[in-house]
Amino acid sequence: MALITSWEGTLHQNGPLIGHLHYNERGKDMSYNILQYADLPADLEEKLEHHCRITRVKSLDPNQGDDFRSILAKTEGLIGVGQEVGAEFLRHTPRLQVASTISVGYDHFEVAELTRQGVMLMHTPEVLTETTADMIFTLILCAGRRAAELHMMVKQGDWQAAVGPEHFGTDVYGKTLGIIGLGRIGEAVARRAHHGFNMNILYHNRSVNKAAEAKFEARFCNLDELLGQSDFVCLVLPLSDQTHKLIGPDELRKMKADAFLINGGRGPVIDEQALIEALENGTIRGAGLDVYEQEPLPTDSPLRRLANVVTLPHIGSATHETRYAMAALAVDNLLAALQQRATRNCVNPEVLNRDDQ
Repeated sequence: MALITSWEGTLHQNGPLIGHLHYNERGKDMSYNILQYADLPADLEEKLEHHCRITRVKSLDPNQGDDFRSILAKTEGLIGVGQEVGAEFLRHTPRLQVASTISVGYDHFEVAELTRQGVMLMHTPEVLTETTADMIFTLILCAGRRAAELHMMVKQGDWQAAVGPEHFGTDVYGKTLGIIGLGRIGEAVARRAHHGFNMNILYHNRSVNKAAEAKFEARFCNLDELLGQSDFVCLVLPLSDQTHKLIGPDELRKMKADAFLINGGRGPVIDEQALIEALENGTIRGAGLDVYEQEPLPTDSPLRRLANVVTLPHIGSATHETRYAMAALAVDNLLAALQQRATRNCVNPEVLNRDDQ
């Protein structure tokens, strides 16, 4: 039997409400009201549609009128990425059970408030590990060998003679890599560095990683020692109260003058103004960044003009294959949580065992 659909509500060409999709033939299967605030591949939308009534929106701002607030009042699940979900939003979603983010990071969510209200927060670790590690190592190579800077020299027509010492970069092979945050992605970076580039691996972590020490000859050390001995300092950290501006003026001064700072985790882990000053005055040789305190990077940011920093537009997981895998996992996470089958990928697992669920 063909699936019959109908649109309910008003279509707003420039507004947030795109439409409320109802299913008339499979009512028994579709017991969940879902708010979708990011595009999904067609096959994944179809998978959701087998089980859910979907309202597609562009914004989660609850101050959009009574029609939107009436939808929020019925919403049981969220799926999307990149929008704030906090106490003000949750005040309008009394039936919300699950928020499924198409990302490994969850900076946009007030986790404590979600937990207090018994809302499961699901995310997508693991599927982006290798892709993000590829990008981080791209930053290491591009920063060390000045690839982006010299690429622009050619593009702008400034390559008029053989390159001289003023254009020379830094070897990566055989150097010391200090990794701050040796989780899944950090380990994937260490594997590339150890097996591919014969690099000496230092790491600083909340706990000792015996497996990484055995596989990569990695050595645990305190932060000051890592900063002082590493040729490349690589940050692979989530954002928290403990990691916010972990790298500031004092930490940058402890780095070697010919060292590079690489950030593939979260932008606010670095005091950005302190980094700009360190790059301008030669405290460190260079940097490679995929994340920033403010994204997109403001047009007046000095990072845009500094030649000794490689700046990428937050592309850690941005490949066709990985973004599809993340979306697929987010859909699976949402359905599993709604059906009380979630056993992994839950940021606040304490919600799973609450008596009032």
